Amino acid sequence: MSMIYSSLTSLINRISDEFHKSFLFKFIFTILGFIEAQWTNSYFKRFYPSENFLGFLNKNKILSIHIFNPLIVLFLFALFLLLSINNPSGSLTITLILAFAGFFIGSAILPKYFINRNLKNIVEFKRDDIYSIGFCLMIVSVVFFFISIASVGGIPLLKPSIRYLLKPAFTMPVFLIIPATCLIASVFLKDFQDNTITRSQARFRFLLLLVIDCAFLLLLGYRTPLLASFLIIIIIGFYGNIVSLWEVVVGALIGIGAIIGIGYFRSLSEMTITSSTSPIYTLQSRADFTLHVLNLLDFIGGNFGLTHGHMLASSIPGSDLGPRMMVGKLIAWRSEVTVTPTLIGQMVVDFGKIGVFVEMCLLGFVLGIGFKLMQITKNYFYIGIYSLILTYTILGIETGILDIQVLLYFTIAIFIYLLNIKITKN
Repeated sequence: MSMIYSSLTSLINRISDEFHKSFLFKFIFTILGFIEAQWTNSYFKRFYPSENFLGFLNKNKILSIHIFNPLIVLFLFALFLLLSINNPSGSLTITLILAFAGFFIGSAILPKYFINRNLKNIVEFKRDDIYSIGFCLMIVSVVFFFISIASVGGIPLLKPSIRYLLKPAFTMPVFLIIPATCLIASVFLKDFQDNTITRSQARFRFLLLLVIDCAFLLLLGYRTPLLASFLIIIIIGFYGNIVSLWEVVVGALIGIGAIIGIGYFRSLSEMTITSSTSPIYTLQSRADFTLHVLNLLDFIGGNFGLTHGHMLASSIPGSDLGPRMMVGKLIAWRSEVTVTPTLIGQMVVDFGKIGVFVEMCLLGFVLGIGFKLMQITKNYFYIGIYSLILTYTILGIETGILDIQVLLYFTIAIFIYLLNIKITKN
């Protein structure tokens, strides 16, 4: 396995080096270096609020230490359910209790028996390898962005109707910008930890990554991947002491406002609501519809499930129906539409109430191990990988964890965490 990793990273490092040697990238990085210098030495920085702004937030232990604890998933899931206009059925209520209990056990209790605070050895990754992987993923993403807009003959943000003409084969590689952002931001954190760059430089580079993500993802008309990038930057920055707590709180409010605003104006442009409708209604209606779908899936799944793993397996490219199309077929016999089933929708259809408890326990365990490793080691890579899987779990509260690339991220994280558990036990 180490030989495969070494060969792969050697190739990726060579590709990254060739790009960096090219005139175009030398020119780009020279300009960015000049802008960074102006930014870090700017007179106007003194007008920006200090780290102690809204200092009362730092006195709250939950916010200052555990704001991105895995249990935030349960809090946000409960909040999402409360947004719904209608209530869950009695059967679904039992399923949700099992889901919450399983996740709590997996994230808060089980990791104590696998990772201890006296951990000394961990699986280490070279800074240059991680940067090269992130950089190459970014290049692939940008290339496929231009292929995507060329294939539909326009920019989806400016012409919303053509967004539905985008081909998944072209857009999926664009979303590699998210793990690319995660890895590159982690490397900038490493440089900050090693005093290679200042905190101001790290903050500028984090902001630059976010601007790049906004430029590409927003133009395609996607808001969920954009929110993923936003969350990753905030989580890495927070645990790396690059972003202050008050910025996290303000950033969360801005993020919520962006979700509401983009959804509201897109609904207006598609004429699904009128200007007299409350902006928050778009969130309420989505939550209500998703809860209605979950009620139906819970009824279909019962105690032991219906599809027995076929829905999760349908995430593999080449399947006749994707997982969200399968949901559409199960509840409405319409395979041409995609329907989001929430975090536990796939679990209950595949394996029923029993499966929900077990899978949520496993999901909580992965996040719990990641959180504990991150807290103990303060390692830049483990902060990055935890931010990636936590982000997609949070987003999966509505959409489910069903995309093949997201499942791949979790698979890689699980493999790395298991290696660390093995080291701990030896």
